[in-house]
Amino acid sequence: MAATDFKDYYAMLGISKTATSEEIKQAFRKLARKFHPDVNPNNKQAEAKFKEVNEAYEVLSDPDKRKKYDQFGQYWKQAGQGFPGGGPGDMGGVDFGQYGSFNDFLTELFGGAGPGSGRQSYSYRTSPGRPGGGFNDVGLQNGGAGGTQDTEAVIILTFAEAFSGVQKRFSLGSETIDVRIPGGAKTGTRLRVKGKGQINPMSQQRGDLYLKVELQPHTFFQIEGDNLVCEVLITPDEATLGAAIDVPTPDGHVSVKLPAGVRSGQSLRLRGKGWPVAKGGRGDQFVKVAIAPPKDLTPQEREYYEKIRAIRTYNPRSHLAQVKL
Repeated sequence: MAATDFKDYYAMLGISKTATSEEIKQAFRKLARKFHPDVNPNNKQAEAKFKEVNEAYEVLSDPDKRKKYDQFGQYWKQAGQGFPGGGPGDMGGVDFGQYGSFNDFLTELFGGAGPGSGRQSYSYRTSPGRPGGGFNDVGLQNGGAGGTQDTEAVIILTFAEAFSGVQKRFSLGSETIDVRIPGGAKTGTRLRVKGKGQINPMSQQRGDLYLKVELQPHTFFQIEGDNLVCEVLITPDEATLGAAIDVPTPDGHVSVKLPAGVRSGQSLRLRGKGWPVAKGGRGDQFVKVAIAPPKDLTPQEREYYEKIRAIRTYNPRSHLAQVKL
């Protein structure tokens, strides 16, 4: 392995080696949005960068993997030359040329042979809209000793896929599996696929595959618990007089009645229009209204607004006259 095989995960994310877990997460999200294949179609460089960012995040976001990376990273450049002076654990003279990558070395070192070798699982990431793309291998995760070898995969879904449910096809080495993800999945949802993990080299038993869901941000909807939240802009006359407005929901547009005198920031509840819940049914959708005054007025609009101002009797700040320390 050449010295150029060293991957500085901290540099890939643009963070320091003392970065906190929150700083790591923020840096990853920023770069993932920038280089995501859906944002950069047919851009091989962006796709490669996206994989690098994923790989760096999967290692640095896991305390165990980050610790091992920090501990053994200093020997990465000596691949093929052995550890100088014996190295950690007196492994001097090891020929790294026999390994395809440093991960191969870690596999043998931490999970390869001997009683008490820790449970090992691989972590993968897959993107929406790519059912046959399989996983991108992004590193090792070690757990307690003597267990089966579970595999954890992070799967990114769109709101539409997570809301309705979707079937994804994954390539696990030479095996292809189809997994049905039920509707109502949210970020943090963890799904178990029994018997599809790695094979324990000691017991020859196969672990399970765990799918951890992440949702791509939506341009209009946000999830809060089992509810959907959105913001809709209304005009001053709609707020004053009341109106019926069209609002998007997961089931299509619906007409929502604004009461006269509705205030900016007030939320209207649409019952049963929220996110699917595990026990059946749906949460609610909350429509937060925000009054948006027009920026460009026609001469006639300006004339009428000035007339309203001249005859207006309502003063929403009248109570401020009594405010003092």
